[in-house]
Amino acid sequence: MNPLIHVRPDGRRVVRLTPGKRVLFLFKDHERTAAQLRGEVDLRMAAVAPADLLDDVNTDAMTPAWVCFRHRPEDIALDAYAGLVHKGGPKDGQRVFPTRALLDGNFEVIVSGARKGTGSSRETAPQAEKWSGIHLVIAHSFAPIHERNNLNLGQLMGTYAQLERLQAGEELPLEEFTGRYDPVTRAILEAGGLFPFASLHAAGQISVPAPTTARRPLTMAEKIIAAHLVSARGAGAPGEQAYVKPGDLCLARVDGGYSHEFTTAQVHYFLQQEYGPGYRLANPAKFAVFEDHLLYADGVPKMAPFAPLIQTLRDLQREFQRHTGVRDFSARDGISPGICHQVAREQFVDPGDFIQATDSHTCMGGGNNALTWGVGATEYAGLVHAGFTFVSVPESIRFELHGRLQEGVTAKDLILQILATYAVREETLDRVMEFGGPGLATLSMDERATLCNMATECSAKSGICEADDVALEWLAARRPGVDRAAIRARFVAPDPGARYDGGVHRIDLGSIEPMVAEPGDPTYGKNVAELADVPIDIAYAGSCTAGKEHDLDFYAQVLTEAVDAGRRVAPRVRMFIQFGSESVREYARARGYLDVFQRAGVTVIEPGCGACIGCGPGVSDTKEQVTVSAINRNFAGRSGPGRLYLASPLTVAASAVEGRIVRYAPGMFRRAPATASPSRKS
Repeated sequence: MNPLIHVRPDGRRVVRLTPGKRVLFLFKDHERTAAQLRGEVDLRMAAVAPADLLDDVNTDAMTPAWVCFRHRPEDIALDAYAGLVHKGGPKDGQRVFPTRALLDGNFEVIVSGARKGTGSSRETAPQAEKWSGIHLVIAHSFAPIHERNNLNLGQLMGTYAQLERLQAGEELPLEEFTGRYDPVTRAILEAGGLFPFASLHAAGQISVPAPTTARRPLTMAEKIIAAHLVSARGAGAPGEQAYVKPGDLCLARVDGGYSHEFTTAQVHYFLQQEYGPGYRLANPAKFAVFEDHLLYADGVPKMAPFAPLIQTLRDLQREFQRHTGVRDFSARDGISPGICHQVAREQFVDPGDFIQATDSHTCMGGGNNALTWGVGATEYAGLVHAGFTFVSVPESIRFELHGRLQEGVTAKDLILQILATYAVREETLDRVMEFGGPGLATLSMDERATLCNMATECSAKSGICEADDVALEWLAARRPGVDRAAIRARFVAPDPGARYDGGVHRIDLGSIEPMVAEPGDPTYGKNVAELADVPIDIAYAGSCTAGKEHDLDFYAQVLTEAVDAGRRVAPRVRMFIQFGSESVREYARARGYLDVFQRAGVTVIEPGCGACIGCGPGVSDTKEQVTVSAINRNFAGRSGPGRLYLASPLTVAASAVEGRIVRYAPGMFRRAPATASPSRKS
């Protein structure tokens, strides 16, 4: 049980602060945060303006990649918030939290602004807080996966008003913190986390009744969850339609999932701790491990000190795979089959599936008309052991697409526009983003995958696209021996009249312009045309978001035109193209793209992750360097110390040739080249 929860003599459970323990406020002004860590000041919520608190505290800042190379939570806690750095002034680039700062600070409450825990699904972030002594997390709002990870660890989450009352000496009823949740989520939190709850459930001390929601029109997410209930409502015939609504808590079967070498070690460790070294999985054939995230880390100089830890993660994943018999997508001869999200959609994510995996970009599978989202290591360990998981039915927001994108505009521009419009207003927060409408048919399956992939950047629960003939042909080509009628029978569509708590939003695709997200956060984008002159040093084209077949078409389109005009990558720019999977590489080879890339001066990298998480070629080396990248996140330090702009594949390739961030226009390289190269701006 959470140590802030106390049982009164009358049996009532209350929350109270521990005398002598401290509250840490994270401010936009990092020096105010550092002063608390040094013990120079203790603050009270009543004297703090919420507008001064730090928004968008992302999980990269809480536990950057190198901290995640440790798999034991007590070791992770040593460097909690290692990615939060001072900006400007004499301390520029220095850590706000030195090693052991949170652990030794005698804090039990941490406070921040809006959208706490954006970014990666890494459970290491709340683990770093919990194992440093934090047991109450206060924020204006929480990113959905991060909130779920806190719940699974038994971490209480509250409001500014609640903290003010606690600091005034009040005892608050536990229900004030848990009452907003469904009964099972409340039980998980009050039990101290998912594993204690699972033990109570296995012993029959807690049950999860099937939803009793009456017949109603369903969204796609609701329809998929209803079809996966472990026990459907009523005593009707097998296969009888069940119904759910947002907020319903249920047990849902999981069709499949996966972990990778960044996360598998923790899953293995937690299962051993909870169920002993001889633990077994319910359905190992449904799950997989991938070796994709750290394959190229050895080639990054700053990662050299962590080589033993990285090797430990690899070894523990192989041990897990041998022990459990899950599907094995390990590297062979140093080459990965590809990025887990890309390989999964190519090979085994099908319409109507419910997929869970230990990565926030699991939602990329929604492009296949499946319901997919990322979970933390604790939740994944629980569901692979049981074969089902606890689900609180999410709300949905629908985007009706109309028309067609202009030439030179891609789905990446569309999702950056959605981020800058809807996500910044928190309209997508913790909701499933449903994409449909006649304009969807103009987007390839790879472009749909881009939209769903970046739903997590919108702090959404997931993304899902309707299925159509485009989806049918794409899937049929990748499911040999499966009849088209069988594929079509799996399609899931929303019911007429389905309720969208986030609203239905019409988007005219023809109105979308090429977009960039400026360094620091993918949420804050602007039109390329509005961007000041930005010379670049690096152009990176790859990742799960931008290493697909259609993305390679985009790169080849621009670079072929440049090469035909006698142009190539600008002299002082390094451009990298990394394939999302082996099949994407073979696609590029068959179309002659590799020759084009070589003639254009591009460095081509074998399939896998890399620069996107700072673990491969394409990372910046200094804070002065500027990168334009087609990846999904540009948090400070994620892909090196430099400034990183997010853009579409077309913008990245055109910018590499021009040496500065530009909008691509077909035929632009047939014009006479500029008389002088752009100068470096400090």
